[in-house]
Amino acid sequence: MSSSAKAEAVLALHRFGMGPRPGSIAALGTDPRGALIAELDRPLVLNAAASLPSSAKAYRTVADANARRAARAKQAQQQAKKQQVAATPTMSEDQMQGQGADKDAAEMAAKQAAEAVPDPGRPIYLQEAKLRTEAALAADIGFAERLVWFWSNHFCISANKIQSMSGAYEREAVRANTLGRFVDLLLAVEGHPAMLFYLDNLGSMGANSIAGINRSRGLNENIAREIMELHTLGVRAGYTQDDVISFANVLTGWTLVPPGDNPEHGGEFTFNPRLHEPGGQTVLGKRYEQEDVEQGRAVLRDLAARPATATHVATKLARHFVADEPPPVLIEQMAKMFRDTEGDLKQVAIAMVSSDEAWRGPPSKLKRPSEWGVGMVRATGITTVDPVRFTGGQELLGEGLWRPSAPKGYPEDEASWIDGIGRRLDIANNFAERIAATADPQVIIEDVFASEISAEVKQAVGRAESRQQALALLFMSADFQRR
Repeated sequence: MSSSAKAEAVLALHRFGMGPRPGSIAALGTDPRGALIAELDRPLVLNAAASLPSSAKAYRTVADANARRAARAKQAQQQAKKQQVAATPTMSEDQMQGQGADKDAAEMAAKQAAEAVPDPGRPIYLQEAKLRTEAALAADIGFAERLVWFWSNHFCISANKIQSMSGAYEREAVRANTLGRFVDLLLAVEGHPAMLFYLDNLGSMGANSIAGINRSRGLNENIAREIMELHTLGVRAGYTQDDVISFANVLTGWTLVPPGDNPEHGGEFTFNPRLHEPGGQTVLGKRYEQEDVEQGRAVLRDLAARPATATHVATKLARHFVADEPPPVLIEQMAKMFRDTEGDLKQVAIAMVSSDEAWRGPPSKLKRPSEWGVGMVRATGITTVDPVRFTGGQELLGEGLWRPSAPKGYPEDEASWIDGIGRRLDIANNFAERIAATADPQVIIEDVFASEISAEVKQAVGRAESRQQALALLFMSADFQRR
């Protein structure tokens, strides 16, 4: 393979994939662009995913545990009170003053009884994290996995709010539609119970709905605003506050089945007509007269087809993969493909990697912490992870898995991540210490990177005082951190 071909292969792995790993440059061959496109034809499945619970099952499992926890706590409190009554049938003044201590003891007993019931949400989260991370480590290139990660962040939820569903949401709504049509992805994520929970739509009710009249509760605008501003049209795309309110009314009734009401289907999506605002609604100048769940789906289909959505999606994809300020020509090429194919996301991804504009810029974009961490592990050939350690490292680097601080997801620009370089050094040193006995930095440079590493980095690695130091220097180099 010529030097120029090797250089393009390494760029392809960094910019569009998960970073070089043993054998990945050979997998790209002499046609990196063709190899990237070919990866999109493979099924986007997770190994052992069948062992994971569905989002609804995970939600029910946690709800059941919470119910048992509350019951145990109540029983312990009642038992403590009975013991107190039995021990003090008549109380003196001094004994009455000791009631405070008895109350504290009862509360402690209740707390201990509740804590004896384990929280199943955390193990489910870690199992999901392990399979997702190992899929990224094992991929020859990782372009398809990067697309899953991109769309999961674009349509983000937070495990801080709905931990039990976070991994299953990505599998069921995002991964299943990453290479399909945008409208199908949009319908899947916005109708997923995890998104409805995250954006507070479960109890949103129209003022004139049956529930709204009887309970005097109100409308929640969160999901309507975020769908238009973040998920489809983008900021300042011509919609008004009236459009947000109308769309929020359209989405009333989109909720989930309460676990206590239906043990077999709790946590699943349902449309509750008692919450839904009756009558037609006007959104972005179009009237929607449907009276059921199809009213919301009709609005989503129209949002997916708007030119502003094509431009917004193309811009975000190009910014994620290519540069903080991507070439306008590239954005227009991708937006045109989106419009011409009615939002075929696989074709949009192909348009991106087929464009010369996506390859011209130098590898100057700073990788997000998760990309850098996975790339570092991939370079050593490791394909299994301890999910506790790995998710803990991501938390330390400020990009906890499925835990963005706001609905806009994790940022893409360098300014948002550059201050965390010092923490990356801590992670790199720790990882290098653990693998120094088995990972050779020279082998990584020559075989994994096909020697496509800067002369300065090669020199620094060669002069290192120990293998651990050499590995840490390599992991902290621009060749690892930028794409």
